[in-house]
Amino acid sequence: MKIIIPVKRAKEIALHHTIKLSEKTLAKTKEAHNFLTDFADVILFIARLIRETFSRKFEVREFFHQCFNIGYKSLPLISVTGTIMGLVLTIQSRPVLANFGAETLLPGMVAISLIREMGPVITGLICAGKIASGMGAELGSMKVTEQIEAMEVSSTHPMRFLVVTRVWAATLMIPLLILYADALGIIGSWIGANIKGDVSFVLFFSQAFKNIDFLDFIPAVVKSFFFGAVIGIVGCYKGYNAGRGTESVGKAANSAVVLASLLVLIVDMIAVQVTDMLVK
Repeated sequence: MKIIIPVKRAKEIALHHTIKLSEKTLAKTKEAHNFLTDFADVILFIARLIRETFSRKFEVREFFHQCFNIGYKSLPLISVTGTIMGLVLTIQSRPVLANFGAETLLPGMVAISLIREMGPVITGLICAGKIASGMGAELGSMKVTEQIEAMEVSSTHPMRFLVVTRVWAATLMIPLLILYADALGIIGSWIGANIKGDVSFVLFFSQAFKNIDFLDFIPAVVKSFFFGAVIGIVGCYKGYNAGRGTESVGKAANSAVVLASLLVLIVDMIAVQVTDMLVK
């Protein structure tokens, strides 16, 4: 049985589908345009950041103030995080090693795990949540209240004063926070080993560092500088380019945390691949 559709109705159906296809095409084109525009804005932002970094007047006092805010004020959170990392890793790994009679390998295993991967990544994610959101919210509120425009009018160079100092402070302080978290993680591991055993502090540390060499230490330190740069750039970019209205401050802080955390994981993946190729 054939279904006969009137010519007028067929034209209406064809026009309806054409409109839908054109709307989808327009939406995809708009998404691609927004992505390319945002990517170009990021490149220009980084280029301006580099240019302002090597300008004559570097805001040294503001740089040290941001180092204090990023580094010292993050110590309580990083202290708890680092200690718990080592403690939990030891408690979870000890029964498995005990089944194979390899409990003596526990200090070295924990130290390598913390220094190579767990310490930098978890500390980087914690810093992304605390530091990137703080930068995004602070600069976003300054953008909303037109303080940045006022600085530009008064020739204060807001990019140099607000962004450059924060990015370089994050690049310098986050690696130090990661090393601090690694050290506390090993101490937490020693505490976890003494919950069901009796291991001296000196013996535990000698066993922990006996299996560590520069190939474990240097890549972790190098990628931690990239973590700091990524967190600083994302937090400042989202805050510096926040929209109008109070809602944009929350959006800037939220998007800074999400994007910084994602980029930390991507940088870590790239660093692992590069390290693996260099070792081979």
